[in-house]
Amino acid sequence: MWRKQVFFFSALMCLFTLNAAAQRPALFRKADAPLNERVNDLLRTLTLPEKISLLGYNSPAIDRLQIPAYNWWNEALHGIARGGEATVYPQAIGLSASFNAPLAREVANTISTEARAKYNLAVQQHRHVQYLGLNFWTPNINIFRDPRWGRGQETYGEDPYLTATMAGAFVQGLQGDVPGMLKTAACAKHFAVHSGPEADRHSFNAIVDEKDLRETYLYAFKKLVDDKVESVMCAYNRVNSQPCCTGNTLLQDILRHEWKFGGQVVTDCWALDDIWLRHKAIPTREEVAAAAVKAGVNLDCANILQDDVMKAINKGWLTSANVDSALGATLRTRIKLGLLDAPAASPYSRYGEDSVNNDYHARLAREAARESMVLLKNEGVLPLTGDKYASMLVTGSNSASLEALMGNYHGVSGNMVTFAAGLAKAAGPGMAMQYDQGCDFTDTLHFGGIWASQNCDVTIAVIGLTPLLEGEEGDAFLSPSGGDKNTLSLPRSQILFMKKLREAHKKPIIAVITAGSAVDVDAIAPYADAIILAWYPGEQGGNALADIIFGKYSPAGRLPVTFYQSLNDLPDYKDYSMKNRTYRYFEGKAAYPFGYGLNYTKFDYNWHTAPAKEYRSKDTIRVSVSVKNTGPFDGDEVLQAYITYPNMERMPVKELKAFKRVHVSKGGEETAILEIPVTELQKWDLQQHNWKLYKGRYKINIGKSSADFVLSQEFLLR
Repeated sequence: MWRKQVFFFSALMCLFTLNAAAQRPALFRKADAPLNERVNDLLRTLTLPEKISLLGYNSPAIDRLQIPAYNWWNEALHGIARGGEATVYPQAIGLSASFNAPLAREVANTISTEARAKYNLAVQQHRHVQYLGLNFWTPNINIFRDPRWGRGQETYGEDPYLTATMAGAFVQGLQGDVPGMLKTAACAKHFAVHSGPEADRHSFNAIVDEKDLRETYLYAFKKLVDDKVESVMCAYNRVNSQPCCTGNTLLQDILRHEWKFGGQVVTDCWALDDIWLRHKAIPTREEVAAAAVKAGVNLDCANILQDDVMKAINKGWLTSANVDSALGATLRTRIKLGLLDAPAASPYSRYGEDSVNNDYHARLAREAARESMVLLKNEGVLPLTGDKYASMLVTGSNSASLEALMGNYHGVSGNMVTFAAGLAKAAGPGMAMQYDQGCDFTDTLHFGGIWASQNCDVTIAVIGLTPLLEGEEGDAFLSPSGGDKNTLSLPRSQILFMKKLREAHKKPIIAVITAGSAVDVDAIAPYADAIILAWYPGEQGGNALADIIFGKYSPAGRLPVTFYQSLNDLPDYKDYSMKNRTYRYFEGKAAYPFGYGLNYTKFDYNWHTAPAKEYRSKDTIRVSVSVKNTGPFDGDEVLQAYITYPNMERMPVKELKAFKRVHVSKGGEETAILEIPVTELQKWDLQQHNWKLYKGRYKINIGKSSADFVLSQEFLLR
């Protein structure tokens, strides 16, 4: 009898142990387990076909492991794009014009909050679709080297330091500050040397030497990698004949080995197809798949890896270990996002509908739009005072345009405030305001609003470009150059319209220009008493413009790109050498220099702590500047610190190395501290193939733009 009892008890214990083991979560699901252990456990658990299925952006569910489907294709350039309701912030080029890195970080923080909320709502409804995920293929940190590039609006401008600083802050806001966890995952794109021509991007070969590559095109990428950006996107083009998504120089030698990047590398969408179809650098899909995996690609924004990696394995070009190596980085990102944890385990699980496009986000969008706008001209007209002007005409092709607010890669908001609507609300019921479109983009014979302008005290004409005229290939369908611009000119119809308005009367005319790039402002400058560059300012653009027009806010935006007088001043568009490009190397006279922008008030500078007489390689240049507001308005000032270098071959003419946006009350004074590590002054030595800090005499210049220095002092670098 007792033997039967022992047997029964043993069987019961065995069954209990098996049940307990079955109920125990797998190691890859344990939120408190070390990250690499979770990744390795999942790699051991997945079958080879399952692993290969996860190498594409549209990753299917693994039902037997209860891993849901996940679509990696997602965008958040200036707000969540293409995913329904979301706050629309100023386009990236406009945000950069704020010269306010903390603002960029807070904008990105609210974007990631909205992303978490939208993801939570989608998962609750069992939706795992494109544009509702938690990773974003942003920011675009390519250098806006030539104003013809239609996608330049997506970037932070022409300067590597400004780009790295603003984009770095944006990445911090997206990724959050919880150790070991990602609020959302950011992606630095397009790696690398990618800034047009847009029509040739799938076959273009960018030729660039090491010096320009390192000092200009890779500078911001290196900074973001050092700051732990989660992902890097390889570009469509070739660089020095190597396809960006299979070439060893960029992905292996520099990104993986030299920079020690351990995050995810994703291809631009269908970039692997370009390699065999258009570049013709590798003959077949299977060979492209093998080359991409070996070069370090982790995720394919298409389906070559999903379709052809197994074929490459069968031909002996890849092994299962190669697949594990490729998939590991993507699994790490998924785990850091909490995608394999119970939803309640996330500190962001409480975000819901009230976290999307709420009042705080709308106020932030308005603040960002105000800070982005650049006052280019003001002949004493602005700001308008209500008691002086009883009537107003708002006119121009873009005055009621949603496209001119949104830029490209945009979301959709129910709070879109056009320029006409914002000005009407600000003017109030006591002002006789009229609206007339006035002109379009093409008609040079027929205009409206001229008589109304004659009968109003002031006219505000909103003209310029839209993302239909400049942008990405295919999206900017009104562009005659495949998304790019072939001229700096505004539409001729708009120039003629402005001329007609000026000829009709001498009353004040304020021109507002929307664009994501440099345009020929001089063509309309004689016809306007004031000119504001509004970029593509987002959902609150109308309110932000009204705040500036009516003096509730003193503009302080600064140009993150050079406005040239003519394209004839520039090299060939396809020439990627930096010679005579951007303010750093341009030898001519700009129409409006990099860093330029006017205020309603006046600021005086004085050294509070001047630079030292000499520095060494491990030092940091620390200066402080007293900024006094001697004008009639409270306002912001943007201090810009430029370095001029010893007279050596291929040194930049000047180079931004620090900036600070400070608010100073009328009659007040603030002290701004600027710091520049001496290592920031190193340059690439083409003979040694390495960075070198050149000794000699340098100068630090504190200015209001790259062409307007107020304080300067030389120092010796020993």
